[in-house]
Amino acid sequence: MALKADLVIKGGQVVTAAHSTCPVRGKDMQKLDVLEGAWVACSGVEITAVGPEEAVRSQVEITDQTQVIEAAGRVITPGLIDAHTHLIFGGSREDEFYLRARGADYMEIMAAGGGILSSVRATRAASLDELVEAGRQRLRWMLRMGVTTVECKSGYGLDLETELKQLEAVRILQSEQPVELVPTFLGAHAWPPEFQEDQEGYVDFLVNVVLPAVKEQGVAEYVDVFTEKGVFSVEQSRRIFQKASELGFALRVHADEMYALGGAELAAEFGMASADHLLMVTEQGIKALADSGVVPILLPGTAFSLRKPYAPARMLLEAGLPLALATDFNPGSCPTANLVLVMSLACLYMAVTPEEAFNAVTINAAHSLNRCKRLGSLEPGKQADLVIFAVDDYRKIPYYVGVNLVEKVVKAGRLVVSN
Repeated sequence: MALKADLVIKGGQVVTAAHSTCPVRGKDMQKLDVLEGAWVACSGVEITAVGPEEAVRSQVEITDQTQVIEAAGRVITPGLIDAHTHLIFGGSREDEFYLRARGADYMEIMAAGGGILSSVRATRAASLDELVEAGRQRLRWMLRMGVTTVECKSGYGLDLETELKQLEAVRILQSEQPVELVPTFLGAHAWPPEFQEDQEGYVDFLVNVVLPAVKEQGVAEYVDVFTEKGVFSVEQSRRIFQKASELGFALRVHADEMYALGGAELAAEFGMASADHLLMVTEQGIKALADSGVVPILLPGTAFSLRKPYAPARMLLEAGLPLALATDFNPGSCPTANLVLVMSLACLYMAVTPEEAFNAVTINAAHSLNRCKRLGSLEPGKQADLVIFAVDDYRKIPYYVGVNLVEKVVKAGRLVVSN
């Protein structure tokens, strides 16, 4: 007996990864499955059928209770996945926007007491309720732009109390709104004021006190480190990652953003889930990544905002790597929550094709978060996370730069946005 369909989306251009295995690598990223005039049927939280009308009707029962969405002349994609954000923070840093407009660079602003430390002061001062409310608003922005899963880092506390407060805000938000959240501990984001003259003391504090407390609270899935000149060295990062690994955390790293410090090689050494940024990655770093299972996550919005050279996407693809794209949404270096804009930037400035960009924000982003068995493509048995765009061809989505073309969003089988 056919399974009853709770939701059917019919008549649109269905666009999804062309490979059931993930991640999608190198040249294979140029391929998508594009089904014209197709239907998608969902039962409960899962997709039950995808394909031509006749095939879908033969697999599911459509009743008077089935919610039907007409999608003729529309594009249907998997829910978009933003695999690198700094969602939870207090305050804002629009004053730095003016400094940057006048030529100040990221490291100059940071050295002058701005940058991350400015957000640390504001986040320490903010209440848990204030952080939750701010995060709630930002998630509404993202959901309206088709993002259904978001990785969320801490890192604006740099002390035990505030780092746990940030991660608690993520936990609360996960319980009250539809976007799926993936929490990451980033206590190694900058040197806190209390440890400016004792950097090794702060590493000791993270390793011996903070990481065990975060593990005990069960509020983070990943651990990340800002491995960068002037911040955490490769050796300091290795100490933190070693402890995190021993505690059972999965790992991510801010790698080779401003300088070629060896972050990519460190990611390969630990077999991390992802190595992010990679603006300055070397050929040696690319080779190390190619020999590992690490997903490079490129963040072109940050290069755009900081007026930096873009990451070498084509070199990474030619090495057979599986790229992902993310916003790096944060209060300073990339205050955008628009993942489709990031796709456009990747196409315009990194020679990424629309097909590669779609794979990068769906199946490969899901893989980087260890969720590709459930998310990232439109296949029977996967969770029913879908976006309907008000265009008739998927290539128009990154083409209309900065325009929000999202018409409807379905999360876990439920319609959560209808513009």
